[in-house]
Amino acid sequence: MSEYTTISVVHDGAVDWLTLNRPERLNALNGTMVEELWDYFSGLQTDYSRRVVIMRGAGKAFCAGLDLVWFNESGNGGMPRGETEEGQGPSLADIVLKMRSCPQAVVSLVNGAACGGGFSFALASDIRIASRSAKMNVAYVKIGLSGCELGTSYFLPRMLGTSVAAELMMTGRFIHADRALALGLVSEVVDDDQLEDAARALIEDLLAASPKGLRKTKEVMTRASEIEDLAAVIALEERTQMACMDPSSFAPKVNKAKA
Repeated sequence: MSEYTTISVVHDGAVDWLTLNRPERLNALNGTMVEELWDYFSGLQTDYSRRVVIMRGAGKAFCAGLDLVWFNESGNGGMPRGETEEGQGPSLADIVLKMRSCPQAVVSLVNGAACGGGFSFALASDIRIASRSAKMNVAYVKIGLSGCELGTSYFLPRMLGTSVAAELMMTGRFIHADRALALGLVSEVVDDDQLEDAARALIEDLLAASPKGLRKTKEVMTRASEIEDLAAVIALEERTQMACMDPSSFAPKVNKAKA
């Protein structure tokens, strides 16, 4: 896509500032936003010139979840998808998978509500910083669906343990910023007007790492979370360290599109 209408992307050197941009609907997800987010994260998969993605919401919320007005009017009987000339396009689940597979560090700045699919985007990020107004919940169970959706049953038990995860997923209760920080769901809580400053301080530290080292850290952390055997994890780490020690990895190639 040459232009986006429901998201905006600002390139700042090796950093992308990705903003969900439907503030009049609290950045709720419709088919166009699903399509545009999938297009954006698809484009990151082999673009090593971009190293960090800062994901945020315009206005008073990060993302209020599914736009039920759009959903009811669309006549879509299943989970929301983008639309293409050929018919149904990518789903929200496809976006979550793209976020996890992209080589960039993804940082979510959670302000206001992050519900349902919006909460799932925050969970799929590598790092979460919350404003004091942040409140997150598993909204699916509130509308008659299972609380297990878009990777929630994968992420939450690993992040918070089974008891807290079950509480949130079975009740749809909101978790607010202070509790999220105490439980380790977010790395930092700041005043609403300090979110961008907190992000810039984090960006400075992320970019201080070597490009390959940063990519490989995300890759190995993702793979290690799926391996139960310690020896196998250590072997994976050792192979990765050897790859990072390759002298060619210390000499970034000038925009042959892959550094």
